[in-house]
Amino acid sequence: MRTLTLSDRDYFWPPADELIEAAERIRAQLGDWPRAGRAWRICLTPHETVTADDLIVLIGREAEPLDAAAWRAAGAGFIEADANGATLTMANGERFALKGPPAEDWLAALAAFLDCGFEPHDALVLALAWRDGDETQGEDAWPVDLSRFPRVAGLPAAPVPAFPACESPLGLYPVLPSAQWVERVLALGVRTVQLRVKDLAPDALREEIAQAVAAGRRHGASVFINDHWREAAQAGAYGVHLGQEDLDTADLSEIAHSGLRLGLSTHGYYEMLRALRVRPSYLAFGPVFPTGTKIVATAPQGLARLERYVRLLREHVPLVAIGGIDLARLPSVLATGVGSAALVSAITGAGDPAQAVQQLQQAFTA
Repeated sequence: MRTLTLSDRDYFWPPADELIEAAERIRAQLGDWPRAGRAWRICLTPHETVTADDLIVLIGREAEPLDAAAWRAAGAGFIEADANGATLTMANGERFALKGPPAEDWLAALAAFLDCGFEPHDALVLALAWRDGDETQGEDAWPVDLSRFPRVAGLPAAPVPAFPACESPLGLYPVLPSAQWVERVLALGVRTVQLRVKDLAPDALREEIAQAVAAGRRHGASVFINDHWREAAQAGAYGVHLGQEDLDTADLSEIAHSGLRLGLSTHGYYEMLRALRVRPSYLAFGPVFPTGTKIVATAPQGLARLERYVRLLREHVPLVAIGGIDLARLPSVLATGVGSAALVSAITGAGDPAQAVQQLQQAFTA
């Protein structure tokens, strides 16, 4: 197992043998993961030399500590925890507030999930989902019971009415750059597509969306529109796909009242919890593999994370895998149990798109 040896470095400050032992015991039951990109140090009291790899833990503090500005200037993050949850503040000021009672071993679990390569906000979600003794329950102790996960604090209520459900699973889900491509792919028998167009003038954008929606009606297919939810609602589209940043700006209530289905992008556990709050019609997770079709700040997530994401959510919401998926990779993606895969260049960049669609469709029925 390619893990960092926790006892060979200052994983906890001050050194804490019991925490190290618990962290190694938990880590041993989480499976084989690539090495963490950073050598995190969890500080129960600030080290005399605070670094960008430090996460300073404050137990039972109700207000931001006086030293927080200095810690952040040094690049460190800090976690304020109590019996009801924990809030992580990173050096750039990002805050991740989570509600849910932590287990006694939550700090050891945090160390273990950091060692698995998760960013601190996702590692904290998993640590708060941990329960004492989970490492004794089987060979894979990964948290996959959604009822045990924390809640993101401070979110508004879910829109009313709820977003309509969509077909589950969605199956092959091409993401296409034009209405012409939508027509072409739907004519090949695909039944769910997304139109993703950028940098069009308003009139041209509305026309492109109207043509794509009309193609969906002709072929009895479901057409999602990326980003442009107002134009999608006006055109009578089946649904709209939004990113995490859109949760802060889009009028979700208006989208719900329009009858649009809502798909949301997620890139990890914290974003998943945030997205679930609005009860979307589906969640997309990625990028699974490196992709050149879209600039994404998140590193490739890989199949192991996707499989655990599926185990957690498959009974709650349809899932779509996205990012770098092609015909060669599709069988391994589907083997995780995910019911849908979104593809871009595997179709639009194919020498024979009709043959590509046929082969991709066959992978879903194999």
